[in-house]
Amino acid sequence: MTITSDLKRQTLFEDIGKEDIKYLAGIVKQVSLKKGDVLFKENDETKGIYLIRSGKIEISKVTPDGWKQTLAVLSSGHFFGELSIMENRRHEADAAAIENTELFLLSKEDFERLEKENALLALRIIKKIAIVMSKNLRRMNEKFLNALINY
Repeated sequence: MTITSDLKRQTLFEDIGKEDIKYLAGIVKQVSLKKGDVLFKENDETKGIYLIRSGKIEISKVTPDGWKQTLAVLSSGHFFGELSIMENRRHEADAAAIENTELFLLSKEDFERLEKENALLALRIIKKIAIVMSKNLRRMNEKFLNALINY
């Protein structure tokens, strides 16, 4: 598989045209993690938006009493790190590979350059982030309501 075809299969880029995918293929970096590798910890500086090419990433947070709480397990096609980019702040959770994992990284600097040089492409990416976040929020609300009803 080529980088362009793998990028096109990413949820974040599935609606992006061929020429823009070629452009993105030229700026994304590839990151390889072994099972157990930590990608970032809570309060680390943001490096960018990560897109999972293959493998699985666990997003977790340590509670004040020292327990690790898994927030999400993400697999191929998912992306993460977008909130830190959008809000220009540090990571609020930990991310670690729970199996050998291949990622794409759209760095913070490249994303900011993209906003200036190709605002339409940046807007498409931001719009997709908003759509996915909205779906995730609706799904979490449904789970929360179901938990309250069944309590």
